[in-house]
Amino acid sequence: MKSNFEFWTRKSNRSLWVIECIDPNCSWRLRASKIVPESTKFVIQKYVRVHSCSLLNRNANHHQATYIVIGEQVDPQYVGVEKGPGPKGIQTFACTKLGAQISYYKAWRGRKHAHTLIRGSPEQSFHVLPSYFHMLKKLNPGTVTRIEVDGESRFKYLFLAFGVAIRGFRYMRKVVGIDGTFLKGQYWGVLLVATAQDGNGQCYPLAWGIIDSENEDAWTWFLTRLKEVIGDTNELALISDRAPSIKKAISTVFEKANHGACAWHVAQNIRNKFKCADIMGLYWSVVNTYRCDDFTGYMIEILNRYSRVAEYLENEVGFEKWSRCHYPGLRYNITTTNMVESLNNMLVNARDFPYVALLDVIQEKMSKWWNDRRILNLVTYHVKGDELEGVVDIFNKTCTCKEFNIDKLPCVHAVAAADHAQVSVYSLVSPYYTK
Repeated sequence: MKSNFEFWTRKSNRSLWVIECIDPNCSWRLRASKIVPESTKFVIQKYVRVHSCSLLNRNANHHQATYIVIGEQVDPQYVGVEKGPGPKGIQTFACTKLGAQISYYKAWRGRKHAHTLIRGSPEQSFHVLPSYFHMLKKLNPGTVTRIEVDGESRFKYLFLAFGVAIRGFRYMRKVVGIDGTFLKGQYWGVLLVATAQDGNGQCYPLAWGIIDSENEDAWTWFLTRLKEVIGDTNELALISDRAPSIKKAISTVFEKANHGACAWHVAQNIRNKFKCADIMGLYWSVVNTYRCDDFTGYMIEILNRYSRVAEYLENEVGFEKWSRCHYPGLRYNITTTNMVESLNNMLVNARDFPYVALLDVIQEKMSKWWNDRRILNLVTYHVKGDELEGVVDIFNKTCTCKEFNIDKLPCVHAVAAADHAQVSVYSLVSPYYTK
């Protein structure tokens, strides 16, 4: 192929394979047959390696450069990575490594075939999904999985919550962001995510789901499964966009939890609906203020400048949905679903994978996150100062200077260690000082 010589199959059956150059006057040929009738291996019996045909017969648009051959040649480049080369990169590879000029469409099909070789087909993914979930639960104690099928046993929804995430949620602020993002594989679908946020402002993924589309039935099913693992209390806050299907499902499933609107989505609605981007600074001041008096002052200013926006925020959205000071529950400093968007962006390259391959990427990233945080808890930090050095153990909240141990407040060494480890210094303070 690299020399641009083409061949044709003279004879092919279960025991014999004979190929020859496309020029009938050329001496190049290869003959292979099975070693024994029961074997699946062939042995070359005759091979004439020299082409005696004219160089004019060479063809860079090689007939044997099929998308299957191209895919088999490039598939090592997709092992262990989420993205790999695109169609244009495959065209370059085929030209430089195989000596073949291929179209963009053939390169695209070759890429798709390579994905199938590495990650399996969507049909295979559906078939092994129950076994995959069984192994996940076996290797990750406490993990909760669900698969929903229709009346003809065809896939509808799935739900996954890792046991370690469920157990750790008791130590998180009870604010959960939920959102969905479209998948781009052969059977499409929507990936749902429910995530909290730890004391350091880092994402804490709680549950994952895949549904056919964002409709009320699908959201109700997912939220019912979520409620089974995190419960439903007055302390719980759920933050989402204002999609009608989500609003209706939350009100149906969670009777005690409070529902808040994502302030960023509300801002985008204002931009698109009222075309007044210059009011955004004032809007965010209203969102983030703690005092109702300040809130009233800001809203009067919005009313004077854009009465329709003020009416929209009060009557259509509702102050209690997006305003920090009017929210009936506790949402702390979490006013948007940016933590969910971060997780969606993390999976941008995996959204066209078959479902099991996508879940593999999620499981791998979650395992790395948990492992990194465990390692952080085991690390000690040697901090050098002008007068006294200290060795800090963040997990056990100790320092060799003894101030941290006795006062139960971070010493200068602990503050420096927390800053280096990107850990909130407030999380190191004893509860006696915070309650």
